[in-house]
Amino acid sequence: MQNLDQKVAVITGAAEGIGKALAVALASEGMKLVLADINPDILNKTVAALKENGADVIGVKTDVAKSGDVTALADAAYEQFGKVHLLINNAGVAMAKNAWETTEDDWNWVMGINLFGVTHALRAFIPRMLAGGEEGHIVNTASIAGLISVPSLASYNVSKFGVVTLSEGLHHDLTLRGANIKVSVLCPGWVNTRITESERNSEHQSDMSQLDKVSLKTGAVITKAVQSGISPEQVAAATVEAIKNQQFYILTHPHTLQGVEIRMQDVLQNRAPTLLPV
Repeated sequence: MQNLDQKVAVITGAAEGIGKALAVALASEGMKLVLADINPDILNKTVAALKENGADVIGVKTDVAKSGDVTALADAAYEQFGKVHLLINNAGVAMAKNAWETTEDDWNWVMGINLFGVTHALRAFIPRMLAGGEEGHIVNTASIAGLISVPSLASYNVSKFGVVTLSEGLHHDLTLRGANIKVSVLCPGWVNTRITESERNSEHQSDMSQLDKVSLKTGAVITKAVQSGISPEQVAAATVEAIKNQQFYILTHPHTLQGVEIRMQDVLQNRAPTLLPV
């Protein structure tokens, strides 16, 4: 979609971080916005700030892990604006644990938001977008951890690899049907957001006190890397450009391409996975 003016975008995880930066960027393009987030207080502040700057925007409290909430989000978007052109599945959480320390509740929490949150949205929105017949675009936020396996991020890696392959399959499914809906998968590296504080917005509380020394050390390194990462605004600018250019893979950190290539060579040469620097 080259011209975004007066078109409608839905963004999940939109109250802060990458989601908020995307909302600001898309509002500057003249888009009408439906913002979803699990935290109503921060969401309301974001919506109010955008309205003060002239944006046509509504906010909908949404827990993307609940299919009913996502269906209600779609209902609200179509009731308010009558159509949706751009769907950005951005809500996400993370925790630093290895595979054997990650509990069943941990897995359900991370997968429920990061992966099933996307699948809920695809079911809720794509049939209506197809029925509308207008051009559209879907952006699913994964991570470089969806292309490269990072130590001590077992559940996060799995969820984000899932988002990548889901997006690739979705691209094929829409293309085979001649649909006028394009797909992108966003795979940023470290971005300065509060994702390492994910549990602040959830009833889920994971016991981190019993983690082994390697997990604790790796978690601290990851937290530092996030804090020194690029800005959400840089990610938003790259994403908007990708939407306009119908670019499928969005990698915000050029140096991560080398890591992707190393992983592919590990597969092709039948060698053990290379441990890349965090």
